[in-house]
Amino acid sequence: MQEGPVQIGAILSEEEWLAEEDLWEDVGGSDHTGWWCVRTDPFPCPGPDCSFVAEFMTAAHLVLVWQDRDDPNLLWHAQRAKEVGRNPRIVEYSPSFGASASYYAWEAAGRPVHGVKGKTPASHQ
Repeated sequence: MQEGPVQIGAILSEEEWLAEEDLWEDVGGSDHTGWWCVRTDPFPCPGPDCSFVAEFMTAAHLVLVWQDRDDPNLLWHAQRAKEVGRNPRIVEYSPSFGASASYYAWEAAGRPVHGVKGKTPASHQ
């Protein structure tokens, strides 16, 4: 079994791959009502055989939220979504959008993304 974090170019056994397939959860348990998120045109999850379609900037199927509407990271991600044609709009988060995660909690967890292995914390990929 693989020891330590998965490195780029590492080969995973099927057992190791399946063990990593659980989606990350923001365990903070915070109610993010009134925080801000980036709504976009629908786009599919990059995970193989995953039918999830996002309408917000997400990570592991969780709507990423920021406490401040003018947070530099929120604005950067909205700009990035614009550059790839996703028609971003900064909107106030509502629980009706689905489960959420604080952008900074997600970043502190190593920026896990469903279906994309080997991501490492880095400045704006």
